[in-house]
Amino acid sequence: LPILFPQQSGLYEYKLFGGLADCPPKLCVDVYMDLNFRKQWDQYVKELYEKTYDGEKVIYWEVKYPFPLSNRDYVYIRECREMDVDGRKIWVVLAQSVSVPQCPEKPGIIRVKSYKQSLAIESDGKTGSKVYMYYFDNPGGMIPSWLVNWAAKSGVPAFLKDMQKACRNYSKS
Repeated sequence: LPILFPQQSGLYEYKLFGGLADCPPKLCVDVYMDLNFRKQWDQYVKELYEKTYDGEKVIYWEVKYPFPLSNRDYVYIRECREMDVDGRKIWVVLAQSVSVPQCPEKPGIIRVKSYKQSLAIESDGKTGSKVYMYYFDNPGGMIPSWLVNWAAKSGVPAFLKDMQKACRNYSKS
């Protein structure tokens, strides 16, 4: 999975290609974009909401980290577009950290200032979806880069498994 090794941070950037069987693309996108539902299925969410600052929708997300590490929080913008590419329907979600003065850092929580994600989802031609994801974040603090890289390497596939389960439960709710 690791593709690039930026010398300045020692952290990997990730490209992920995968499939979510029995999760149609529109359902995947709905689950991914639904912040309230995410609070129910993502065990690492401590706080998550969207607020408008100066006319721009911004997401605040606090992530639980295991003891003795401090929690991290993200302030970011994201956009979702449904595109038609040569007759193929592809959903694209872009997210990137932003600095918003109205959303200052909280004591005891480390702000992730460098976060970027690109997601593309389309039908697998059957009942599921093909997923492409590019992901990078720098969690900051005093975590050794080898530990961050290990966590990202195991966390991204685990996230996809959790999301697949969430898709099954979403259609019931």
